[in-house]
This record gives sequence, C-alpha cells and structure tokens, in this order.
Amino acid sequence: MGIANGIRKHAKKIAIGERHTSAWAQTLKKTAEELPPPPLHRLEKDGLDISMAWAIIGIFAILGLAAVYMMSLILIPITLAVVVGMILGMAAEKLSKMGVPRLANAVLLSSCVALVIFLLVNSLAGPLVAFANEAPDFAERTINRVMPYLERIEWLHITPATFESGPMSIGALIENTGNVLHVVTTSLTPALVQGMIFFAALLLFLASRVNLRKAIIMTFRTRTQRLAAIRVINGVEQVLGFYFATASLIYIGLGVVMTVIAYAGGLAAPVLWGFFAFLSSFIPYLGITLMTLAVAIAGILTYDSLFTGLMPAAAFFTVHLLMENLIFPAVMGRRLEINPFVVFLAILFWTWMWGAVGAMLALPLSLIVMTVIDELLIEEKPQPQLPK
Repeated sequence: MGIANGIRKHAKKIAIGERHTSAWAQTLKKTAEELPPPPLHRLEKDGLDISMAWAIIGIFAILGLAAVYMMSLILIPITLAVVVGMILGMAAEKLSKMGVPRLANAVLLSSCVALVIFLLVNSLAGPLVAFANEAPDFAERTINRVMPYLERIEWLHITPATFESGPMSIGALIENTGNVLHVVTTSLTPALVQGMIFFAALLLFLASRVNLRKAIIMTFRTRTQRLAAIRVINGVEQVLGFYFATASLIYIGLGVVMTVIAYAGGLAAPVLWGFFAFLSSFIPYLGITLMTLAVAIAGILTYDSLFTGLMPAAAFFTVHLLMENLIFPAVMGRRLEINPFVVFLAILFWTWMWGAVGAMLALPLSLIVMTVIDELLIEEKPQPQLPK
C-alpha cells in the first residue's frame, strides 16, 4: 500500500512538471535571475544604408512595371475580365439567389457580354470601313477647309505650299493613312487572341467567383484580417457595380442627346456620334476632349461659317459639362469622390502602359485602390459589431 502511494506521488510530480534539482543548480538559477539584463544596442543606420534600401525598392518597382508592360498581351484581357466580373458581381449574386447554378450563371452573363460586344462591332464595322476608304478625300477636304483659318495665325507659318510638299503634303497624309491601316490589320491577330483570353477569363472568373472569394479570405489567419478581407471584397464589388450601372444610364442619356445634336446640326451618321459620346464618357477628361475636337472638325467641314460649324461641339460640351458637374454628383453624392488630379495621373499612366484599353481601365483601377484604402487605412470609420 505504501509503495503504491509513493508511485502515485512520483507520477503526480512528473505530471505537474516538478523536477529534483541540486542546491548548486538552484543557486545558479537564482544568481542568473538577479543579474541585470544585457543592454540593448540599437543598430543605427546611416544615410547610405537608407539610400541602398530605397534603391532596392526602386529597382524592384521598375522591374515590376517592366513586367506589367511586357506582359500586356496577357495582363490586359485578364485585368479587363476581372474588372468586368466584379462589375457583374451584383447581377451574379441576384441570379444565384434566384436558384441559377453558378456555371449557368457564368455562361449566361459571359454570353450577354459577348453579344453586346458583337452587336457593337457589327454596327461600327460598316461606318469605319467607309471612313477608311474615304480617308484621303476627307484629309484633302479638311485641309482646304481649315487653311483659311490657319493662314490668319502668322506665327504658325502655314501656307498652301506647306501641304504641297514635305511631311504634311496630301501624298504623305495618304501614305500615312495606308500605314495606319496596315498597323490596324497587323494588330488584328493579337486583338483576336486577347479577345479569346478575355472571354475565357471572364467565364472562369464568374464560375469560380465564390470559391475564389473563400480562398482569398481563408489565406488570412486571424478573424480581424478575414473580416477586413470580406469588407474589401464586398466594397470593391459594390462600388464598381454601383458606379458603372449609374454611369451607364447617365451616359446613355448623353449619347441620346448627342444623337439629337448631330442630327439637328446636320452631321453625318448621328447614331454613330451618339455611340462615341457614350463610349468616350467613360474616359474622364481625355474622352470629352477628343470627342469635342472631333465634333468641332466635323462641324467645320459641314458648314461654311466657323461659328455655325462650332455650334454642335459647343452644345455637346455644355451638355457633358452639366451632366458631369450637376447630374452625376447629385446621383453619386460624395460616396465615390476621387481627386481629379489623381484620376488624371492614373489615365496618363495606364494610357502609357496599355494604350486605349489602359485609359478605360484607369478609372476602375482607381476606384479599387480607393476602396481598399478606405476600408483598411481609415481607422475612424465605424465598423459593425459582428457577433463572435
């Protein structure tokens, strides 16, 4: 009986972590505890170390930008597919709540996007081909029409002889027109490849949208980080969906107004002018500038009087200005307010990187960055108290 009790006591001591130590070991431990902690020596960095660190960061940033530029053939359609998929996220969510399977949901939305693009390309193909065939005659008529106004500006030193020889002659312009058509023709194959990548990426993104959200959220370990990831993803989809749904309705109205202006102003193909007004409005600043210049040139070629020829351009610019500064802020409010200078720099940067598609993606990418910053870096924003 005594032996059993001794075994139990020894086992209990082992279970609770007791160990038999000698007096020398206890004295050594007590002495080590009484010693003062060693002084902490902070490693001081001089200006050269800081410069080296920033130089390394700059090198990797330059390499990253170079990779984005060199991989534009693949990154442009994939980025466009992700942005379009996020814009269609609200529609996909509603279809899922109605009982539509995910795969059917993705096929339906992708088919709708493909149908809209096909109809637009089909409607624009005829006028664009006709315009390309009439480009030499159009260039000659433009020069003859604008020449009287250019001769009045003495510091330009432009005379009729300027367009008879040299790089600004009619022959050179016709040759450049042929070069442009050649560039467009050679770029057709990469455009088709990018189109296939876009539709494949859009279909797969919409089909795996829910699983991709879960994978992104579960990559974070803590509950706070996962809640932040959920807020960011939901915020991005809501901002993009709300912005482009509202902007599309407003710009459709602008396209209808431009069609009426072009018809009343005697411009050819008024429906085409309305479509270009709708499309160019999604590119802030740059789109309205190019559209106004195009309408002004078309008006000058249509009418003999300069004042009458500029009336359609002035009317379009006024309507667009009222929509952007009165109707658009009234509908959007301050929810999607972005610094105009930041948007302008984003347009310049992405146009330089990816061309016309980059200019159209500049605003969505700016909205995504703005939403991420708003959700993660603004601590004063009240957060909902979720149950644990």
